[in-house]
Amino acid sequence: MSLEVAVAAAMFVGVLAYAVLGGADFGSGFFDLIAGSSRRGAELRTLVDHSIGPVWEANHVWLIYVLVIWWTGFPESFAAASSTLVLPLLFALLGIVLRGASFAFRKYSETLGQARLFGFVFAASSIITPFFLGAVAGAIASGRVPLEGTGDRWSSWVNPTSLFGGLIAVGTCAFLAGTFLAADAARSGQDRLAGEIRVRALGVGLVTGVLVFAALVPIDRDAPTLAAGLEGRAAPLVVLAAIAGLATTYLLWTRRYAVARFTAVLAVASVVSGWGVGQYPWLLVDEVTIVDAAGATATLQGLLVAVGLAVVLVVPPLVYLFRLTQSEEWTRH
Repeated sequence: MSLEVAVAAAMFVGVLAYAVLGGADFGSGFFDLIAGSSRRGAELRTLVDHSIGPVWEANHVWLIYVLVIWWTGFPESFAAASSTLVLPLLFALLGIVLRGASFAFRKYSETLGQARLFGFVFAASSIITPFFLGAVAGAIASGRVPLEGTGDRWSSWVNPTSLFGGLIAVGTCAFLAGTFLAADAARSGQDRLAGEIRVRALGVGLVTGVLVFAALVPIDRDAPTLAAGLEGRAAPLVVLAAIAGLATTYLLWTRRYAVARFTAVLAVASVVSGWGVGQYPWLLVDEVTIVDAAGATATLQGLLVAVGLAVVLVVPPLVYLFRLTQSEEWTRH
């Protein structure tokens, strides 16, 4: 493996981590949105607050990690994407900011009206953020980001591949969140609530699965390079995503929530990995490869050292944080 590919692989690990951990975080907002009225949805919204409260900001570590590696290791391609896709990136950033602020402000609302307003902003931004991030991925995968950064500000991301990318991102986030929330509810003894979430998660999973495979039709015409990759080297990952998705559906149906979390993660990771492997070796599809887009050798070497330090200094505290939240030990203090 070349130095350039090693750095790109390290960056893509961050993409996977953000898709899984940040995805489950964003998806919780979808369930907050469909929870129902203030009274009927109170139990589910309380579960959402309890489940994501300790970790919601920690998930954005992976987004920062990806962006730092991208702009330092592959600066020209980062500049091109930032220029052409400035609108969806700004919308996604706005969603992240509004989501975090409204999630915090809702806890301190003095009136029911304020709580409803902040709750709606939280839920809506939880949907628009992954949608626009998925649209960005679709724009890159369909070869609409020229290296010169002169791509059209609208058609670059308003197209079939970006639309399906955004919808699939929203669906996978919601599916992940539903699986995790059902497991959290069951673990805390809220079996009725777990059952309600289970039904909704099954519905979301079915729709998302249909979207994933329906997307293969327009992608074949709209993003031929990606389509060829998905039909070739990434085909095993597409099959694995289907198997893991079906396994998760079965496990949810039989109320085996704890195991379903792992197969749900595998399904989402396989979908995202299929995209990455499908467009390899391109960084910006049909424009520049990973090797050609890479920066100076010294910079890439320094990035790998930084990644190694991150593994040692950042990953263990994150693992401990998630262990605390899963064991409920954090609620004892």
